[in-house]
Amino acid sequence: MRRENPAGPEGAEGERNPFAGPVPRLLERFDAGLTRVGLRGPFSRDLLLGVFVALVSASLFYSVVVLARAEGTPLAPTEAAVLAALVVAQSMALCVRRRNPLLCLSLVVAAQVGIIALLPADTAFQSLASFFVAYTCGTVLTLRRLTWVLVAVALVLGAFGAVFALPPFVPSAPPVPVTDPLMAGIGQVMSAALTFGVLGFVGNDVAVRRRFAQRERARAIEEERERTRGAVRAERTRMARELHDIAAHHLSGMVVQAGAAEKLAGRDAPAVAPTIEWIRLQGKETLENLRMVVGALREPGEYPDGSRGASGEESRADGAPVPGLEVLDRLVAGERALGREVTLERTGGGQPLPPVADVMFYRVAQEALANARDHAWGARVRVRLDYGESEVVLRVDNDPGAEREGASEASRGLGLIGMRERADLVGAVLETGPTDSGGWSVRLTLPLR
Repeated sequence: MRRENPAGPEGAEGERNPFAGPVPRLLERFDAGLTRVGLRGPFSRDLLLGVFVALVSASLFYSVVVLARAEGTPLAPTEAAVLAALVVAQSMALCVRRRNPLLCLSLVVAAQVGIIALLPADTAFQSLASFFVAYTCGTVLTLRRLTWVLVAVALVLGAFGAVFALPPFVPSAPPVPVTDPLMAGIGQVMSAALTFGVLGFVGNDVAVRRRFAQRERARAIEEERERTRGAVRAERTRMARELHDIAAHHLSGMVVQAGAAEKLAGRDAPAVAPTIEWIRLQGKETLENLRMVVGALREPGEYPDGSRGASGEESRADGAPVPGLEVLDRLVAGERALGREVTLERTGGGQPLPPVADVMFYRVAQEALANARDHAWGARVRVRLDYGESEVVLRVDNDPGAEREGASEASRGLGLIGMRERADLVGAVLETGPTDSGGWSVRLTLPLR
């Protein structure tokens, strides 16, 4: 089992998000800024958008009024005022664009009909509100429904464009007289297709891509969760096997000692013999039950020596259930044999730890060294074991190094899970993280109680 790269801050928590980019980060900062000024809900933010669009659209409309005056065909003051009010109202309809996109679209189209009625038949004006509402509808409607809505909008605007090109709606003094209402209607249809149609389909494409990205993120998150759950199950299975070995080792000694005491007690105190025999039998029965329940968790060929215990289960040749801190020197020597610079320092009294804690310290050291071997190859590694009066501390630090060829990318981030499971088992505290020099540090602290 492996975890994130210990050679630096890049790892399970430091890996780059494949879905992140400069534009999303910029939008996140903008969103945070709006939140800081009190604009949190969609309505308040869309209201702010409506005010902005109203200001920009009013400026564009003012340029149309100035241009018409320069060409000698000024708009009547009443018409200009009504048109300006319609432009502002059309923009402010954006405040409901996310709450009710179709209502927003209806209000924008209705205001656009009023604009068509007051402007000369050969003049077209679209405020920015049309673009925003078309894009919004594209993001929330299915492609089929969006197509029908856009066709309906184009037909409505085209029909009103043709009607308002007929008497008595024809302006009294247009810049260029329009004699063909059909062409006026076709012009409005084309204008609607460019403003509503293009932005609507762009919005629909963006929504499809966004939903696909969300599904990919959800799938990646679920895969990571499954990997995490699998790592936890595997580590707990391994811990169960080791707990079985610890219990079997000590129960075996208890059974042997009880058998010896039974023989001695039979010479001097026959009354004690039945009690000691009961202890021996209970210990033996407990040992057999442990072997039957947990023995099935072993991987095939886990012990290459192939030796068998009394119950037929494979056991280690040296008689120890699992390695502990006593063989930490052997573990470090194995790393040095690979050509790596590894130092080991022990301080304190070296009082024996409970068997479970002893195994846990050894496994954390083993995992930390393996991680440094994979992700900081060639770096110096320092192992320090400190027996204090109130706690035992194991620390494994490595300098920055190179990524070793063949290091598994798929298993990154899982080693920490196993170490934390072991630390939680005995009430220890595990701290991991990058060092100031760019390396990685693993610190395990067990309070002595």
